[in-house]
Amino acid sequence: MKEQKYSTLFQKPGRRTRIIRCIYVVGFMDLFGVSMIIPLLSHHVKALGASPTVAGIVGSTYGILQLFSSTVVGSWSDVVGRQYSLLTCLLLSAVGYGLLGLSTSITLFVLARIPVGLFKHSLSICRALLSDLVSESERPLVMGHFNAASSVGFILGPVVGGYLTEHEGGFYKSSFTCAAIFVLNAGLVWMLPWNQTLVHRNTSTSNNTSKYCNDNHCGKSVSNGSQVNSHHTKPGSRVAGKHTGGLRWTDMSLFQPVWRQLSSVGSRIYMVASSDMWDLFLVRLLMAIAIMLYYSNFSLAMEERFSLKPKVTGYLISYSSTLGALAGFLVGPVTQLYRNNMPALLLHSTMLTCLLIFLYAAAPSVWQVLLTSTFFAISTTIGRTCVTDLELQRGGVQASGTLIGAGQSVTAVGRILAPLLSGLAQEFSPCGPPSLGVVLALAAVGLLLTRIPKWDKRGTTKMAKL
Repeated sequence: MKEQKYSTLFQKPGRRTRIIRCIYVVGFMDLFGVSMIIPLLSHHVKALGASPTVAGIVGSTYGILQLFSSTVVGSWSDVVGRQYSLLTCLLLSAVGYGLLGLSTSITLFVLARIPVGLFKHSLSICRALLSDLVSESERPLVMGHFNAASSVGFILGPVVGGYLTEHEGGFYKSSFTCAAIFVLNAGLVWMLPWNQTLVHRNTSTSNNTSKYCNDNHCGKSVSNGSQVNSHHTKPGSRVAGKHTGGLRWTDMSLFQPVWRQLSSVGSRIYMVASSDMWDLFLVRLLMAIAIMLYYSNFSLAMEERFSLKPKVTGYLISYSSTLGALAGFLVGPVTQLYRNNMPALLLHSTMLTCLLIFLYAAAPSVWQVLLTSTFFAISTTIGRTCVTDLELQRGGVQASGTLIGAGQSVTAVGRILAPLLSGLAQEFSPCGPPSLGVVLALAAVGLLLTRIPKWDKRGTTKMAKL
C-alpha cells in the first residue's frame, strides 16, 4: 500500500508558514526562560536551608508530576484543542514561575513547582500542533527545525540567568523574567489565526484503500487546533466518541462539560495503552536511559580519566549542545535521503548512537571524546525525531497530543531510572554508566531488528481512530 499523503490548505496563502514560524518562536522563548532557572534551582533550595536529602526529594517533585501529567495533558489537548490547552499550560506555568520568585521557604518552593510540574507541557502541545499543520512528509523537517529553535533557547538562557544572578536578588529576578516570558508566549499564541485554519486531508492509496475509507477524500476541520473526525471512518475501527460531519463549538470548547472531557481523555489514553506501539515506547525508554547514562557523570569522568578541568569540560558540553541544536536542521535532508523511510533511519541512528557510546567509554584520549561527542549530538537528535515521527505515523495525527504526551511520560521514567543506574554503575568504574548505556542501546537495536519486519512497509500502521 502506498503511503498516505496529506495536504494542508489555508484560506490565505502563506498563513501556515507564518503560524509555524510563530510556533518556532514560542519553542525558543519557552526553553530560553526555563533554562534561566534550571541551573539556579539547586542553589536556591539549599539557600532556603534544605539538607541534601530534602533538596533531592524536592527536586524529584517536578519529574514525578511530569510523569503522570504528560499523557493526560497531551490527551486533553486533543479534546479541547491546541489553543485552549496551550494557553492554559503557558499561563499556569507563568503562575508557577512567578510563585517561584516569591518563594522564601521550602514550602513555598514546593508549591511553586506543582503548577509547573503539572502544566509545563507547552513544547509537547506545540509539537502536536505542528503535526496537525503539516503533511506527513514535511513533519520530520518541521519538527527538526522546531527542536533546533528550542535548543538554541536552552543554550542562551543560562547565559542570561547567570548574568542576573550576579546582581542582588538574582534568582528572584530570573524567576519573574521567566514568568514574563511565558505570559508573552501566551499572548503570541492568543494572536494566532486559529479560526481561519482549514485542513483538508487528501489520501492517495492503492486499490485496497477502500477498506480504510469509503472514498479517496477524508475531510477534517480544525478550529482551535482540535481534530474533529468527519463522517468518513475506517470500517471496524474503534471509536471513542460520536463522529459528526459538522463542527460544533461544544465539541471543541474548553467549557464543554468536565465529564465529557474526562471521558474523552480516558478513551484516548486507553486506546494508546492498548495499541501495539509498545515496541516504539520501549525503544524510546531504552535509548533515553542510554543517552542519560552517557551524560550522567560526564564531568566527573573527564576529570578522573583525563585530568580535565571543569572549565574545559564545560566548553566540551557547550560544543556538544550547540551541535545538537544545529543538527535539527539536518533532519529534513537526512529524511529525504532515506526517502522518508523512518524505520530504517531510526535503526541506523540507534546503531550509530550505540557505537558512539562504546567509543566514548573506551576512548584513550580527549580527542576521541571530542570526535564521538560531535557525531553523538547529531545521531541522538535524529533518533529522537524519528521516534516521535513513527509514533505519530503509527498512532495517527488525530491522537498526536496523546501520543506525544505518552512519549514524554516514557522519557520521564528514564529520567527517574537513569540516576539510580548511573550511581550503581559508577561503583565499578568511571566508565560504568556509558558501558551500561551500550548494553541498553544494543537491546534497542535488537528490538528494532525484530520488530521492524512486523510493521507494514512504510511503518504507518494506524491505530484505531479515536
